[in-house]
Amino acid sequence: MDNLDKTSSYRQILKYTSLFGSIQGINILIALLRNKIVAVLLGPSVMGLMSLFNSTLQMLSTATNLGIGTSSVKTLSEQMEEDDTYRQERHVRVIRSWVMLTAIIGLVVSLLLVPLLNKWVFADGDHCLQLLLLVPAVPMMAIFGGELAVLKATRQLTSLARISVLNMAFTLVSALLLFYFVGEKAIVPYLVSVAFAQMLFTIIHSYRLYPLRLSLRGKTLREGLPMVKLGLAFVAAGICGTGADFAIRAILNQVASLEIVGLYNSGFMMTMVYAGMIFSAFDSDFYPRLSKVNRNIQESNQLVNRQIEVTSHLLSPMLIAFSIGMPVLLPLLFSSKFIPVLSMIQVATLSMFLRGMKLPAAYLMLGKGDSKTYFWMELYSAVVLVVTVIGGYQLFGLIGTGVGILLTELIDLLVVYIVTRLRYGYRVSKEVVRTASQHLPLQVLCLAVTLLLTDIGYYVAGILLFSVSLGLSIHFFIKQK
Repeated sequence: MDNLDKTSSYRQILKYTSLFGSIQGINILIALLRNKIVAVLLGPSVMGLMSLFNSTLQMLSTATNLGIGTSSVKTLSEQMEEDDTYRQERHVRVIRSWVMLTAIIGLVVSLLLVPLLNKWVFADGDHCLQLLLLVPAVPMMAIFGGELAVLKATRQLTSLARISVLNMAFTLVSALLLFYFVGEKAIVPYLVSVAFAQMLFTIIHSYRLYPLRLSLRGKTLREGLPMVKLGLAFVAAGICGTGADFAIRAILNQVASLEIVGLYNSGFMMTMVYAGMIFSAFDSDFYPRLSKVNRNIQESNQLVNRQIEVTSHLLSPMLIAFSIGMPVLLPLLFSSKFIPVLSMIQVATLSMFLRGMKLPAAYLMLGKGDSKTYFWMELYSAVVLVVTVIGGYQLFGLIGTGVGILLTELIDLLVVYIVTRLRYGYRVSKEVVRTASQHLPLQVLCLAVTLLLTDIGYYVAGILLFSVSLGLSIHFFIKQK
């Protein structure tokens, strides 16, 4: 590939990463206000209860959606390359037909599981009625996931950005109104209303592109069997991830308290969500593009390595500023009651840089439709996460949960690189090695500063590290112009 194509590729990655990063930045500002509202009005214990309901909802959704939201992006992206409008419309109909079927399955299965979930998850009383009222959100999330996949595969990036902003704006307004006037009892209505809103916003945009047509006839459903077969492995893999998230919160609720669950959830959310400014472009832009070139090893490797470079340069200064500013941000964004989770967040922040280096390579499994490898990787990662986080908490308290997240991401990074090298011929480029050698030491030094320094020395060292990281990133992006 010549220098012009190379530069163009970097620019495309930066363009869409910046686009969705900016949108995610707006979402985060809205989320800050929402979290502040919930933290002040409800406190850590009730936030812990809400995280248990939300984890339960996510697990039910993942377990019953047959992975359509993931597998359909790959299959429809490949169809888009053929420029056959009829086949594309036909495939969208197949996707929607299977999504409708999964919505019905999700509703029935969730209703049947309510008594068991009430017994397994909650140690503070009977929540059967609340779980029953939560169930309608499961089919809503199935429909939302299917329509979102259609928009991703057809690269309707403007619509995806608009939907994201609308969803977050709705969550802010509904959180303010419901929790202010209703309080703790508003948790389930809030979660259901958010699921309905995101479904509604998505189908409005998707139906304009492809008007709704469904067919539950055997012939139509049979056309989608390869997609479903691929999706089922993604379901199993997804259950591992959401199951680990669910298990950690349930175990912390049993061995500690709802307050600890709330603190852990706020720390996890702060760490994962705000780094998600950069990761938000992966599903919407990177995954469909990788799926299109998945049969070409050289192009796949180039795309992955360039995504790692851009992601690392964008992440590094942001993570340093985030970690150094956390003593001020945490009470500002939540309340002083959440200070005990400060060290957990600062330790876990380093894991986000490792995650940024891992994810593009991990997407090779999705882009190539290698569902079996993807499942085993997710299963192993989920087990490691639960063991390290719970073990870390037992040994060191909340900071130990941050250490557990960091250890999991470090192990994941090494294993993903080894597996993708052996199975797909992925090779880390010298540019990626150079980028890591520049920014990773700065991230480690930043963690050392947060743990060892105080007062003026803390902020002087932090500003110095941020300046160096920012300078390296600016130099990289200037070279791509």
